[in-house]
Amino acid sequence: MTGESAKEIAANLTRAEQSVEAARELAEKGYHDFAASRAYYAAFYAATALLLNEDVELSKHSAVIASIHQGFVKTGRLSKEHGKNLNWLFELRSVGDYGGPAHVSCNDAEQAIQAAESFLSAVRILIA
Repeated sequence: MTGESAKEIAANLTRAEQSVEAARELAEKGYHDFAASRAYYAAFYAATALLLNEDVELSKHSAVIASIHQGFVKTGRLSKEHGKNLNWLFELRSVGDYGGPAHVSCNDAEQAIQAAESFLSAVRILIA
């Protein structure tokens, strides 16, 4: 891994941590749609860091999610629960960002934050 790769991985992990913090603050203020979106982005940044750690560089959300399933969930390096949560966070983000009259519930926002934190913790272990 090059020094540039290490910097990019670290930057993505920092973004993931900041996104979790932002999601918590947004949820506390009742902005559940936006909290769910930030929770998803926390997982997305963590997933991107994990793939970069394996020298895989992708930018499309669907490609990142598919690669996480292929390289980590199917191989047992990440749990099936983490894979399901990543998919759910992606779907929930769509409701929060593009749902029109549909909105993310307080409970779903809280679960999204927990799922993102758990995913980030699992990724940190794999990168360490």
